Amino acid sequence: MSAFQYTLLLLLGVLPALKDFAQNRPNIIVFMVDDMGWMDTSVPFYDSTMPLNKSYHTPHMESLAREGMKFTDAYAQPVCTPSRVSFLTGMNAARTHVTNWTSPNKNTDTDAADNQFLPLHWNMNGLSNDAATERTVYATPFPQLLKEAGYYTIQVGKAHWGSMGTPGANPYNLGFMVNVAGHAGGHPQSYLSEERYGNIPGKSQPQAVPDLEEYYYTGTFLSEALTREAVKALENPIARGIPFYLNMAHYALHTPITADERFVQKYYDAGMDSIEARYASLIEGMDKSLGDLMDFLKKKGIENNTVILFISDNGGLDHHQRGGPVNTHNYPLRSGKGSVYEGGIREPMIVKWPGVVKSNSICSKPVIIEDFFPSILEIAGIRPPQLIQETDGESFVPFLKKPRQTGRDRPLVFHYPNKWIPLQREEQLGINYFSALRFGKWKLLYNMRNRRFELYDLSDDIGEQDNLAAQYPEKVKEMALILGNTLQERGAQMPVSRVSGKAVPFPDAVVP
Repeated sequence: MSAFQYTLLLLLGVLPALKDFAQNRPNIIVFMVDDMGWMDTSVPFYDSTMPLNKSYHTPHMESLAREGMKFTDAYAQPVCTPSRVSFLTGMNAARTHVTNWTSPNKNTDTDAADNQFLPLHWNMNGLSNDAATERTVYATPFPQLLKEAGYYTIQVGKAHWGSMGTPGANPYNLGFMVNVAGHAGGHPQSYLSEERYGNIPGKSQPQAVPDLEEYYYTGTFLSEALTREAVKALENPIARGIPFYLNMAHYALHTPITADERFVQKYYDAGMDSIEARYASLIEGMDKSLGDLMDFLKKKGIENNTVILFISDNGGLDHHQRGGPVNTHNYPLRSGKGSVYEGGIREPMIVKWPGVVKSNSICSKPVIIEDFFPSILEIAGIRPPQLIQETDGESFVPFLKKPRQTGRDRPLVFHYPNKWIPLQREEQLGINYFSALRFGKWKLLYNMRNRRFELYDLSDDIGEQDNLAAQYPEKVKEMALILGNTLQERGAQMPVSRVSGKAVPFPDAVVP
């Protein structure tokens, strides 16, 4: 809001009304974890406690689940930037054309080279609030709308919405009033204060985490430093009595998988693989951050007027840089990060809203990352104006109030027409050049390389082991029609063959 607009509102008497409106709104915290799988917690999101749940120690997530609602069927896209852009804009990745992770460097294609397909002309620079920015999706992010409605908006931790030299790299351009450590980098160069979080002269890379100079050489792990900065930033709006939005976005659990020395020894002592012990310590450090924030809210007496939404940006890492066998790290889910199988897209999600959400409740209705856009605006009591973008998300607030209510099935789409990394077993892992549709209990995968389908009944086969495509050809046809029509309505891009120069057909054009 410009100084002129502010003065005009004041003269018209609108500003006091705006202030009164804002003061009656709940505070909102989104606690987003990077690369956290559905099973990376002691909170069971399946119908029973699984072995992996027993491997990790997340008491504060357990507390949040007891005080709020677990969403057992919550989804994001297979990798980070597509999910994060959908989160801010309410648009599905098929519509944004941000279908892979963005490089810190402008106009740098992160797709791996492929022998079958030409490079895709996707929005490799991410999100922008300026329509003139090349290779970006132009949209109004919800923090801007919160800010305009009187919220104090804070970004702490990983941003990764746009490449350097574009507006999306700077959270201040996307509606945030405070930014700590959010920039174009998608992972930390280092979690360690002794390594200045990567900011060592002569060795610094674009992934070096900014803004944390006061913690250098103090032994403060990155997750702890970010939490302390979040608490500092919250003091301002609390003291002023105005509502806040905090985007608490941890770099954990992303690689490099680094031991958080406060917690790792217990996992070593338990005989855990050394890489997995370090991974478990990252999880526990993240959980401590959640507990510290919850304790801070209680101390300030604002716990009952603060909504906390917990989510991950994609599934847990599985096929590389982990210890132990592939396809075990998200069990019983199949595969992991980068995949359209459940292990790559199903996320741990918890919402606590005192006075609205019933304690220890569960919602099994499928929701997806772009649903956060309308949901947060509804929680804040904001009716958005005419938006620049056409949104795909639907508010999950009705489920918060009545978790068992039934409603229509709707298409949840996961679209990855890119090549994330070279793999020998990409077809078995569901990685590179796949689209998928969740519709009710059914899940359809479309392999763009060979134009083949896989069909699963998730109510009976959450591990996606029994491909029913041959058994139910009519269901495949029905699902392919829904997926194809939805992709085309959203203007989805398809990879182009090097040999024919033609795009891969949409799935509805492949089935007989």
